[in-house]
Amino acid sequence: MLDKKTKQRVIDKFKTHENDTGSTEVQIAILTEEMSELSKHLKNHRKDNSSRRGLLRKVNERRKLLKYLSRDNPKSFNDIIVKLKLKRTAIILEEPAIEDIILEKAA
Repeated sequence: MLDKKTKQRVIDKFKTHENDTGSTEVQIAILTEEMSELSKHLKNHRKDNSSRRGLLRKVNERRKLLKYLSRDNPKSFNDIIVKLKLKRTAIILEEPAIEDIILEKAA
């Protein structure tokens, strides 16, 4: 869990406008910071499975948000990938829609 000062510092760094506290970019940055803290915790407490489960949930949530951001705002997606030093390969590309598969079979 992030303390107030750390969380506010992350929000200030990644906000898109003055009163921004919940944009996709801010959410991704906060999740990344929380994941970093949990990783450090799990290095010392290897048998803490409930925290490990929480880390996996955060990883999955960040992946979903990154996938959404890549579709919705590619420029912002590229910026946040660079700022947070994330790997592009870690983001699973979007699966083809059912309509696309049906059209391919029909052709």
